[in-house]
Amino acid sequence: MAVQVVQQAQVESVRSRGGQRLPLPVRVGADLAAIAISFWLAHFLRYQERIGGPVGSDDLRPFSSFLPIVVLLASILLTIFAWRGIYRLPRWTGFLDEARLVIGSVIISFSSLSVIVFYGRHFFFSRLVLLYALIFSMLLLTSTRLAWHNFRAWMRARRRWVDRVLVVGAGPAGERVMSALIGQPELGYDVIGFVDDLTRGASWAIATQHAVVRPRALGELDRLPALLEEHAIDEVIVALHPTAHEQLHEVIEHCRAARVPFMLLPDLCELGLDRFQVHQLDGLPLLSVADRSLHGGNRVLKRGFDIAFAATMLLLGALPLTVIALFIRLDSPGPILYRHRRVGRNGMPFTCYKFRTMRVGADQEREQLALDPQYTGDRIMFKRKDDPRCTRVGRWLRRTSLDEFPNFLNVLRGEMSVVGPRPHLPDEVAQYEPWQRRRLDMTPGITCLWQVNGRSHLTFTEQTHLDLYYAEHWSLWLDITIILRTIPAVLTGRGAY
Repeated sequence: MAVQVVQQAQVESVRSRGGQRLPLPVRVGADLAAIAISFWLAHFLRYQERIGGPVGSDDLRPFSSFLPIVVLLASILLTIFAWRGIYRLPRWTGFLDEARLVIGSVIISFSSLSVIVFYGRHFFFSRLVLLYALIFSMLLLTSTRLAWHNFRAWMRARRRWVDRVLVVGAGPAGERVMSALIGQPELGYDVIGFVDDLTRGASWAIATQHAVVRPRALGELDRLPALLEEHAIDEVIVALHPTAHEQLHEVIEHCRAARVPFMLLPDLCELGLDRFQVHQLDGLPLLSVADRSLHGGNRVLKRGFDIAFAATMLLLGALPLTVIALFIRLDSPGPILYRHRRVGRNGMPFTCYKFRTMRVGADQEREQLALDPQYTGDRIMFKRKDDPRCTRVGRWLRRTSLDEFPNFLNVLRGEMSVVGPRPHLPDEVAQYEPWQRRRLDMTPGITCLWQVNGRSHLTFTEQTHLDLYYAEHWSLWLDITIILRTIPAVLTGRGAY
């Protein structure tokens, strides 16, 4: 689904801190029930269904004989849960991270139980029952958490169980905070807006993974006390410049006076880096940066994925590509493939391959069409919905994005990537503003964030915001996510022309 540029809605959300997490007795009780049910199911499979081999009459054991083991395991598991902080995980902990902690704790608990039972010989011991109980425990303990995560996300999507957040500061640090909170609604934060003494122009926007947004500007810092009460703010995130000491103290005093919780963001985000680890050297805190840029192992990983994906797509599409080539040949005179010069990584030009969608000589008509007074689109990246140069087959190819399929040849040649900023023409690159030239630090791609978030409906500036967001947040999983989101974007054809 294409997402257009949006203005943060001024909608009242329901405040409910109590819904952020289940009460501790409820969570502990659910885990105890899961352990008991796991052993009951294990006992049922082994002694009722006889899964695992026949059971002699002398070996039959009632479920009550396993209760001491259940109690012992529950004690061990809850102790490990408490020790690993599973009952006090921060709200931004995802399900996969929590599931990893839970499964690891369950394995440790069952291993400890096996050692105790084997060496103590105080309880009746059935290895198959213990194995079945281990499997069921992992399934039930993670399933209950998955259900809770999904239910909480469902409530938050309906603006329930969310905290109303005000961001103080709209510099690079504040932008990254708002991008993260707005782009991850499952965290339960509703960004009401921001305050800053610096004014922002009409073109100022923030990119997230799903859209380009313009958070609501609520005024300057001196309005903070009134805003805290007027908008019923639940939490304040302070992301001021490190030199703004006086303003920082004023913000803290205003929050304390209004009894509103606040968090301070270190100005590490000014560096444009993502992850930090804290170390100590003789009591001194040191920060190391986990660099996620595309070099070294990350570049090899992305390149290997590109080659495998491109080769697979070309093999699977061999027959449809042959049919498309035949249609192009029958529809209009000229070559099947269109070869044109594009600018790649580090400004290096390369020949990009696409299916021809226009009549021969269309390039010579481009400048005249761009100067047409009726054209009101982007001047840097010329795109015209009713382009008269397109052939009949070409219009269909553009709507379905099949004209870009030969780009996979460029991927195999190393000139393009599956995911990355779309390559532009040399004369388009010549019109870049200095900050927009950062797009050239990345290998161009077949699809990208703005391709799945509005496509040609977005301006070039908005597309660049999304491209830079991708560069700063790259991961292989993000590439896979964009590829998966490209499928419905292509099928709907919205913004493709």
